[in-house]
Amino acid sequence: MATTELRSDRATAGRAAEETDALRRAARLEAVLGDPYDPANPHGLKELFAADSRREPLAATEQLLVDSGLAAEFVPAEYGGRFTRADLLAKVLRPVFRRDVALGFGFGITSLFAASAVWAAGTPAQRRSTADLMLGGGRASIVHHEVAHANAILRDEFTARPGPGGGFALSGRKDVIINAARSQAYVVYARTDSARSPYSHSVLLVDPAELTDGVTHLPRVPTNGMRGGLFSGLEFTDCAIPGDALVGRPGEGVALALRTFQVNRCLIASTAVSAVDTVLHSAVRVATADRSRPMARRWHKPLAGVFADLLACDAMATVSLRALSLLPDRTHVLAAAVKYMVPDLLRENLEELATILGSRSYQYEAPEYGALDKLVRDLPVAGLGHAGTAACQAVIVPQLRTLAERAWFREEEPPPELFRTGAALPALDYRLLGIADGGDFLAASLVESAARLAAVRGVGGQLAALADLAEAFVTELRALRERCRAIPAFGSAASLSDPALCVLSDRYALILAAAAVLGTWEGQDGGDPFLAAPAWAVLALSRIGGRLGVPVPDLPNGCLEQVLEEVVRRYRTSRSFDLDATELAQ
Repeated sequence: MATTELRSDRATAGRAAEETDALRRAARLEAVLGDPYDPANPHGLKELFAADSRREPLAATEQLLVDSGLAAEFVPAEYGGRFTRADLLAKVLRPVFRRDVALGFGFGITSLFAASAVWAAGTPAQRRSTADLMLGGGRASIVHHEVAHANAILRDEFTARPGPGGGFALSGRKDVIINAARSQAYVVYARTDSARSPYSHSVLLVDPAELTDGVTHLPRVPTNGMRGGLFSGLEFTDCAIPGDALVGRPGEGVALALRTFQVNRCLIASTAVSAVDTVLHSAVRVATADRSRPMARRWHKPLAGVFADLLACDAMATVSLRALSLLPDRTHVLAAAVKYMVPDLLRENLEELATILGSRSYQYEAPEYGALDKLVRDLPVAGLGHAGTAACQAVIVPQLRTLAERAWFREEEPPPELFRTGAALPALDYRLLGIADGGDFLAASLVESAARLAAVRGVGGQLAALADLAEAFVTELRALRERCRAIPAFGSAASLSDPALCVLSDRYALILAAAAVLGTWEGQDGGDPFLAAPAWAVLALSRIGGRLGVPVPDLPNGCLEQVLEEVVRRYRTSRSFDLDATELAQ
């Protein structure tokens, strides 16, 4: 049965013009960066790996990105940039992250993370000055406040007390800040109230060129991941900051972080998929190069399985990015679940791919095989490690009981545009981003997807297997609802650090991943026959179900083979292993 027979209202004739334009910009960037495997390419993997070994950024490639106008992708269109939607930004950034996560973080995406508070709550003058800075190739650094379970990036914070003339006196020391020595603006989440409350921090937009005294630049900090000299520190001692540096209202820092970090989390997950794409290409090269006989069967399952996982991760990340535009006040918990789950799945994928690469993975500076070693080190830094996981759990866990009581099996499914390839969406407006509202549109989508597929259960074949898997995840959601209803009210015996609650958040995030896969499959318009067929979704859901321990039917005949055939086809035709299957430079 064709996809359109199950959900004809989700068909779409071609991509919206803005998505087509974003893909064209990504293709131009891919071409400018050149063949990553060419040892003579000054912007290729050989040079990027060598710069990493020297613990310095690849200055020539960063300048190439400046000259290519990539900085405009981080600036809202109303201020002269090209940023309209987060999902389109992710597409444009993928050529950079396929080559090097550290390059993407060092050049620009962290400037967006810093500027997001300005886009959300800044004055017109603050937005204009920040936009002009970034459009001119300048950088902004985000200076995080301290959180529980802190690592070096999230440890320590600055305090800002009232200063002369209605300004602030900024004090404190923070040793690890990305791009601190290279930025022309600091967005500081400073403590302005010693009490532990939601109003304890404020955001300050600091221009280092205007600081006359009271600031010390600390030396570079060596790191295992992103070793290119990106991290150094700052120390302030009663440093005078003008009153007009305040972004938003006094005490609004925590709320701004909760709202704007949604975008950061979804973008990190999406770009991480692109990074693992490169490692999968390395593994397929090992499995297919210089072979006159068919690929060894022992590699069929891991290659097809990792590819299916990448599509599932891309589906989850893309749905969340699109939701930021379409449902901006309802994406808070989903964004945390995406950032929580996708990096974990990708780390598992890297372990599987390491078994295929074998000893070649020790060829650290070889363009064909060195990506695994570097990404194993870089990915935890990109995701903020355990501290990033704990921060996402702190969003999800307090909402589980509310979701179980008010949302699951009660809420209506989201608009079909959430899943449609090329559907026109509103521009992302940071000012509209909300904090957890007690709803769950993706769980509602899962329930309705299973209902639509119920008619084909028991008929055999891949579509019936997909229907069985969909129903298995709905059953798991029912079981999760009962367990979450029993969670005590917070403030009693329950705790965010309770391992049982962390297990529930794990299961919940996997259910949302399954919902994203089903919604993405249903949203296909037939333009890509492989994605319109159910094989990839069946394999992806089977692997997610295996992690949950839910009953998973045997893979139908030909399912694994179809996915593996697509893996090899994309490798041989130089296509990416994501939902866009974009053409790669060669």
